[in-house]
Amino acid sequence: MADIVSFRALRYDPPHVDVSRAVTQPYDKITPAMQEGYYAASPYNLVRIILGRRGEGDGPGNNVYTRAASDFAKWRREGILRQDESPSIYSYSQRFTAPGSTAELERRGFIAAGRIEDYAARIVHRHEQTLAKPKADRLDLLRATRAHFGQIFMLYEDAGGIDRTMVAAQYKPEVEVQDEYGVVHRVWQIADPKIIGSVREQMRDKKLIIADGHHRYETALNYRNEQRAESGREGGNAPYEYVMMTFVNMNSPGLVVLPTHRVVHGLENFAVESFQQSARAHFDVEEMDSDIDGLRAAELLRERGSSGTALLAVSRDRALLLHRPKSASPLLNTLSPRQQALDVVQLHKCLLEDVLQLSEESIRNQQNLAYLRDANEALERVRANKANIAFLMNPCKMQQVRDIAFAGEVMPQKSTDFYPKLLSGLTVYALE
Repeated sequence: MADIVSFRALRYDPPHVDVSRAVTQPYDKITPAMQEGYYAASPYNLVRIILGRRGEGDGPGNNVYTRAASDFAKWRREGILRQDESPSIYSYSQRFTAPGSTAELERRGFIAAGRIEDYAARIVHRHEQTLAKPKADRLDLLRATRAHFGQIFMLYEDAGGIDRTMVAAQYKPEVEVQDEYGVVHRVWQIADPKIIGSVREQMRDKKLIIADGHHRYETALNYRNEQRAESGREGGNAPYEYVMMTFVNMNSPGLVVLPTHRVVHGLENFAVESFQQSARAHFDVEEMDSDIDGLRAAELLRERGSSGTALLAVSRDRALLLHRPKSASPLLNTLSPRQQALDVVQLHKCLLEDVLQLSEESIRNQQNLAYLRDANEALERVRANKANIAFLMNPCKMQQVRDIAFAGEVMPQKSTDFYPKLLSGLTVYALE
């Protein structure tokens, strides 16, 4: 089933560069302010490769992709990035406190090169939809640099044997950095062929779920297909047949999924009274304290959502709890029972599309929709008249993600937010 192999990672060389000032959050989590901060942090910060600044004079011969390739080649020549001598896998630990919690957790996994599989093979499973534009951007970068700089976050199911194998090989970590969210990331190189062989064997019967990195995985898949067409060969062990992945046990107590709230803006004729009336066709609607804050909203949703769907709709001066969905909505008839049970599907189909009349295309393009992790930020936007209405949600359960993915189904975009993110630049997988 899952085929993982060791590889000789390129890694920042500490005598030449402060690793903590060179690694970044994943490219799609980097805001413009973060981009500027990364540029200022180090001349070797990875942002220059994975999300470079665009210029007014950019053209075919000088653009973000050509500059990324030039910087990458230069850093390799100068020893900023050095390649490990032995093929290895890399144990990866993240210690963190989840937003809204005080408990310290640890999520363990390992970095390796995983074989790229077509979804039809039912070895790698997606759980969210993807968009064409981000994949085109990542493909241009991959073509220019011929390297993977961030890991795709993969989930597997295991009783803990792989984690125990990895921990037995750990001594002092070779990399230890703290990111801007206070998460401590530690990496150990494991070059012992016996340990690598044991991990490979334990992974052979696993099915994989993409937790984060759907666009990057499908980019790697598209690039693999391009290279196969060019070479006239399929299969084999060419470097482009693999992509860098971090593997985490989905039964890990350190696996945290956060909710992603929706904020609707730019609706000219929005009226909360009309929304409330229309929403009653789909849910029981209960008036809540209009001054509710993010912490109390999370508590309320957790309590009311323990037995089914619960959503909190908040406008400038109203807060409405939507729960106990009305049965057999025709809007959900084409979906499986697994999907019908998802809060995010109920929200998208019944409220965004039916009540607010947002088209699927406008939702995909985020024309009137913003996604926010922080509930208080969502509340602030509507109370400051910067948005019409905010929908606060419970996180999706890991079991739901598993069941949807293994059934070959997908959820709407931004259905899950696995926390914390994997840092980019801890290891680099070069295809040549």
